This record gives sequence, C-alpha cells and structure tokens, in this order.
Amino acid sequence: MSNPLLKDNIFQSPVKSNEVMTASGAVNKTIILCIFLSISAFYAWTHPDIIMPLLFPMLIAAFILAVVSIFKKTTSPFLSPLYAVCEGLILGVVSLYFEKVYPGIVVNAVFLTICVLFCMLASYKTGILKATPRFQKIIFISTSAVAFVYILNMLLNIFGCGSFPYLHDSSTLGIIISFAIVAVASLNFIIDFDLIENGARYGAPKYMEWYSAFSLVVTLIWLYLEILRLLSKLRD
Repeated sequence: MSNPLLKDNIFQSPVKSNEVMTASGAVNKTIILCIFLSISAFYAWTHPDIIMPLLFPMLIAAFILAVVSIFKKTTSPFLSPLYAVCEGLILGVVSLYFEKVYPGIVVNAVFLTICVLFCMLASYKTGILKATPRFQKIIFISTSAVAFVYILNMLLNIFGCGSFPYLHDSSTLGIIISFAIVAVASLNFIIDFDLIENGARYGAPKYMEWYSAFSLVVTLIWLYLEILRLLSKLRD
C-alpha cells in the first residue's frame, strides 16, 4: 500500500445501507477540502505578515490533526476541514516565498499539479495503470524510501550536520531525484482511486468519504510541493 492513510481493512466494517460511502460523496468532500485549502492559501498569500509568525504553530497543528484523523477516522468529518485550512495557510506562505524568488512559478506548479491529478485519474479509469499487488508494493517501497530520506534530512539539519546530498541542490542528479519523487507522488493517486472505489463497492461507513478526501488532499499537497521544488531547481 503506497498511501498509509488508506487501508483495505478500513472498508470492511458493516454499516447500514443509508450510511455507506459513495465515490461521488468522496469526490464532493475532496472538492470541499480543496476550497478550504484554496481560500486559506489565498488569505496567507495576501496577509503574509499575519500568517508568518504563526507558521510553526500551524505546522504543529496540521501534524496533530493529521495524526488524530489517521488513528481516529471517525473524526475526519470534523478535523479534515481544519487540516485543509492549516495546510492552506502554510502553502500560501511557502508559495509566496517561491514566487518572490522565482516569479511565475506558483501558477505553473498549480497547473502541473492539476494536470497530473487528472492524467492519473484518466489512466486509472481507462485501465492504463492498475493498482495490482505488485504495483502497490513498488509504490509502497518507493514512498517509504522518500519518507526515510526526508526524515534523515530533517535529523541532519536539527543536529547541524548539513543536509542529505543532492536533495535540495540543482545539479543534474538533484533534478533527477526530484523528477523521481514527483513520479512517486503522482502514482500514489492510483492507489488512492482504487481504494476509494473499493470502499464504495464494499459499503464503507459514510465518514470514510471525508477520510478518503483527506487522504487525497494529503497526496495533492505533497505533489504540489514536490513540483514546486522541481521547478525551482530547473530555474536555477
């Protein structure tokens, strides 16, 4: 499984027929979360002086909300909108920083992120890419490797030991690494789509619509940040 937020066994609990998850419901919830994300990002973009001092608390809040949502999925209808708002405020400040250094980069990053999302959806719906067990295993290992590198890089920075080689620089290898991470993030959508479809098929609880939307938004945010990083490397 590539995305740790979505597990097959969360779709197995029996529920009443009028309280089951639907694919369209998950899509609608995803749109709602994206609206919250966009509005808060726009506010942070236009009011950086207000949001900047709150950036670190927002990071902590987003992390706590995500952890609680993962381990207590029934809270997703209440916590996922708050998570989207926190992440939106963070993304607004981060995007503004990149925009000042690399004018025009944010529009390109948003456009590419949306294009990748719909390309992955089209690939899944047409059967070009399928979430086979082997595919899931490869994406899971790749995503875990990326997470390990990021955690290692964070620890190196905390202890003043520099950073992970080639992760942030604009060398040829650094750009290739960013391309690879973008690819891994993109392919996570295939697993997400497959599990959401299975959730609707198996009659998952209604709150799983919010949880599934939350998971998709997490992947979407990760992809956007990686595309932003990649474009910045290509600009240097």
